[in-house]
Amino acid sequence: MISRRFIVPTMIGAGLLAAATLGVGQASAHHAFSAEFDGKAPVLLRGKVTKVEWINPHAWVHLNAVGPDGQMHEWMVEGGTPNTLLRAGIDRNTLKAGTEIIVRGYQSKDHSCTPVCKANGRDVTFPDGRKVFMGSSGTGAPKDGADPTEK
Repeated sequence: MISRRFIVPTMIGAGLLAAATLGVGQASAHHAFSAEFDGKAPVLLRGKVTKVEWINPHAWVHLNAVGPDGQMHEWMVEGGTPNTLLRAGIDRNTLKAGTEIIVRGYQSKDHSCTPVCKANGRDVTFPDGRKVFMGSSGTGAPKDGADPTEK
């Protein structure tokens, strides 16, 4: 009886510790805007979508576009969470491969574009002229008017 009295609380404590450890690992995987992107390096990318990754914590839109150096590059543009994009009206059917889009955003701090160029997308303009916010809120991105929740 005595051992059971100690084993059950010990097992519960171990389970809680394991859950807390996993939560910390997941929380540290999410980053602030300023950790990876340069708020002083705006980009305007016009190109065709090559692939979309609907993954957490951020969706990635891949496109071929002319970079700041005037050369064609492969770009990976970070958007908000898949849920954020869905609520804004962007889904798997609106961002199909071959769709020409315009993305306004900010380049990564690593401007070398090796192996690909990266940017954080603030808004995307579709061929029909529709413009949609694609960024994530509250991540430290510049307040540039793209986020409809900004004051």
